[in-house]
Amino acid sequence: MPVDVSNAPAVVWRPDAATVAGANLTRFMRALEVDSFESLNERASADPAWFNDALIRFLDYRFERPYEQVLDLGAGLPFARWCVGGVTNVVLNCIDRRRGTARYEQPVLVWEGEDGAESSWTFADLDREVCRLGWGLRRLGLGRGDVVGMYMPNLPHAAAAMLAVAKIGAIVLPMFSGFGADALAQRLGDGQAKAVITVDGSLRRGKPVGAKAVVDEALAHCPGVRHVVVLSHLATEHGWIDGRDHWWHELAAGAPEDVTAVPTEPMPADDPLMLMFTSGTSGKPKGVVHSHCGFPVKTALDLSICMDLKPEDRFLWMSDMGWLVGPILVFGGLLVGSTIVLAEGAPNYPQPDRLWRLIERHRVSYLGLAPTVARLSMSLSDAEVAQRDLSSLRVMVSTGEPWTPEAWQWTFERVGQRRVPLLNYSGGTEVGGILTGTVIHPLKPCAFAGPVPGTGADVVDAEGASVPCGVTGELVMRTPSIGLTRGLWQDRERYLESYWSRLPNLWVHGDFASRDAEGLWYVHGRSDDTLKIAGKRTGPSEIEALLMGTGLVLDAAAVGMPDPVKGTAVVCVCVPRPDIALDAAAKSLSAAVVTGLGGAFRPARVVFVPDLPRTRSSKLMRRVVRAAWLGEDVGDLSTLVNPEAVEAIRAARGDDAMTSRT
Repeated sequence: MPVDVSNAPAVVWRPDAATVAGANLTRFMRALEVDSFESLNERASADPAWFNDALIRFLDYRFERPYEQVLDLGAGLPFARWCVGGVTNVVLNCIDRRRGTARYEQPVLVWEGEDGAESSWTFADLDREVCRLGWGLRRLGLGRGDVVGMYMPNLPHAAAAMLAVAKIGAIVLPMFSGFGADALAQRLGDGQAKAVITVDGSLRRGKPVGAKAVVDEALAHCPGVRHVVVLSHLATEHGWIDGRDHWWHELAAGAPEDVTAVPTEPMPADDPLMLMFTSGTSGKPKGVVHSHCGFPVKTALDLSICMDLKPEDRFLWMSDMGWLVGPILVFGGLLVGSTIVLAEGAPNYPQPDRLWRLIERHRVSYLGLAPTVARLSMSLSDAEVAQRDLSSLRVMVSTGEPWTPEAWQWTFERVGQRRVPLLNYSGGTEVGGILTGTVIHPLKPCAFAGPVPGTGADVVDAEGASVPCGVTGELVMRTPSIGLTRGLWQDRERYLESYWSRLPNLWVHGDFASRDAEGLWYVHGRSDDTLKIAGKRTGPSEIEALLMGTGLVLDAAAVGMPDPVKGTAVVCVCVPRPDIALDAAAKSLSAAVVTGLGGAFRPARVVFVPDLPRTRSSKLMRRVVRAAWLGEDVGDLSTLVNPEAVEAIRAARGDDAMTSRT
């Protein structure tokens, strides 16, 4: 579908010569002897073996035995094999390589608790903790290929646990620390986990919350889990089963003081490192498999080469370890050699401006955030933001959902003071980044500089043909990225059906995208959320941007409902700002959609609810909104932060006071 470029945003930031010259991407292109980002993408897509071999060498990603072949496509594009014959381990590259260097004795992990408690670990501290736990896990009989669940909030020990599992050659299964017992049981059971690492309790918005008790409830349905390792952090009530349950400190007691006496397991390079379950549109969550050579190399490409993370940066991205951003922060930050800033709890508690206080206190230079966090912060006054010293910021990156122009501009102007580039980053649990911003490209609000090299990203029509600039199409990958999932856990057919079946030899990501005349890219929301009204197609984010632009709502979702004339009609489900007149607001919101897109898109309903269903990674779940509105099965809700929003939507459908016909 065509994109209206008559009101295309103008460039709001341009890099100066020093920024371009000092960028990691500039150094990388110079090393590969290419003269532009576009040329780099073209050559990487045409020759992925050349590109990834050069990438691994540039990153100095280390192997105990070198690979014989960087890429093997003998089983077809969906099942590409990487670094064939090579032996490595992510821990070799994230920690072991720092031994004997000056960096080893410097802070690498800074933590702040919800109650203000702080701690700081050097590489040496982290190495010792990883080795001690790894030694203890081996004593339990755990090792190569065993799946070990991790159910922990953002504590320093969560990073150590993730690394310790990888160190012994086991497969880490990170799970969101707010999951209930049912969600845990499903993931542990599907993953055939043999052990779980957890904590007795932690703080969540000022209240002690037990984790061990939730694990105990889940394990009533997981007979395959033989061991539970418990970190003593905040005493909460829980049970204890002798022989199954082990205190972390007791399990690690007796480990050799010499870290070299606890070897890192040499692993076939493409063996599984991590299993992450991502919510499916329907049915069970999908188990995404990442490898020792794939995930860290791709993460370093995204963070360091494309988005300029440097060893001297202090890197904060408030996300749970159970979502992909958590492992990106840990494995990516450590591989680059940056200092990771971890914070327990939420970005707006105990103070509404807690995120900005963290940046000020810990001199954060590299900030990751989701657009939802920015929208929450927009309720702060300009004075409240201005009183925080954010001068340490050098780069901001964002992912999780499409931006609204209003929130992007607020973040760029109020937080970054029009000085700090705000880089867009989009992809998924299955692959990491597909589209990226860079510090060597000019910035337009909500735009991307282009594809992550090596993904072969393209925008195509329904037949798989590339579409011209100004036309919205399906975002696909033509090249198997080294960071692409190695399939879905024990479900080959679902993997092929979910991503490779719609268009021959193309990974269909499920997002709508477009390019403008200047070569910048845009994401317009999920393609499975597409609305086709009276033969006209649009992405819901276009409607939602118009709704948000009125200033009358805090959040909005546009979904379709069956219509006997148009085929599909638009329903706008909105979270109103306080103290507005709902009937008048509904008319104004409807008029804004008509003005922006035309009369064919006039909403059939404008509905007001207290909240919209979102995941902990801040993604708006439109398929849940639509199913709740239509009274259909809403599918898997285990990743929702606010499942009560579903019932509110169902109730609003029959509540005349909360629904306006337009």
